[in-house]
Amino acid sequence: MSEQTPPGELVVVTGMTGAGRSTAAKELEDLGFYVVDNLPPSLLRDVVRLVDESAGPGQAIAVVVDVRSGSFFQTLQANLAQGATGRNATLLFLDATDEVLVRRQEAVRRPHPLQGTGRLLDGLQRERTVLADLRSGADLVIDTSGLNVHQLTRAIADAFGKADQVRLSVNVISFGFKYGIPIDADFVADMRFLPNPHWIPELRPGTGRNTEVSDYVLSRPGAEEFLDGYVPVLAGVAEGYLREGKRFMRVAIGCTGGKHRSVAMTEEITRRLCEQGYDARPVHRDLGRE
Repeated sequence: MSEQTPPGELVVVTGMTGAGRSTAAKELEDLGFYVVDNLPPSLLRDVVRLVDESAGPGQAIAVVVDVRSGSFFQTLQANLAQGATGRNATLLFLDATDEVLVRRQEAVRRPHPLQGTGRLLDGLQRERTVLADLRSGADLVIDTSGLNVHQLTRAIADAFGKADQVRLSVNVISFGFKYGIPIDADFVADMRFLPNPHWIPELRPGTGRNTEVSDYVLSRPGAEEFLDGYVPVLAGVAEGYLREGKRFMRVAIGCTGGKHRSVAMTEEITRRLCEQGYDARPVHRDLGRE
């Protein structure tokens, strides 16, 4: 008897208008997904059934749902919660700051679908209200505020390039508080309790990726204690995520400018998580912005 083909992955792409849904959909298509754009969520099971019949149950599927689907969002949440499609479903939410979204919409000279006779910003605020529950329940939130098309494409490829991946994917993101906290972080830790290498002339030009700076940061009182306490917490939560079917976790590590302390600690946290078998990767959001 031949083995039954395991069901392919189902990715539901949603998020704010202008946050990059079209770019995400194109990259998923390039990765081999069967992509359906602007799908009413009530038709989700029908699409899965038709793809199963035409291409086989192993074909990965991505569906893009936007605010124009309106009241159908409750149907989408019900389908995903009940596992009605019979597939491992991932809800991907793309977000960005209002300032960035307004700039992008103005650049393409297109009104917001919920704008009506009001301002573009009014439409964005209505959209955030409509999508609030979906964002809070998303498996993966990607903040595209500081990403160009190529960087977003890479982020999608990193997340979904291996549909059969069973390990948890962890992004450990260094950032500077003066540039804002990453809005897509699951956890945020503040490294400003450590002495700042910025005030040491010979260390100031370097970054947390340089051995001299890293050794200084990691040797300060409290650094080792923080790592010994924080990394096991992350590992414990990661195991819980896996049990709940979540495959992505984003950990943000901040300092004042995102150059020294947060970078060094991000590299060390990533190293320790990798040692424990997690697919952890460092991302230095604000390095080089000074």
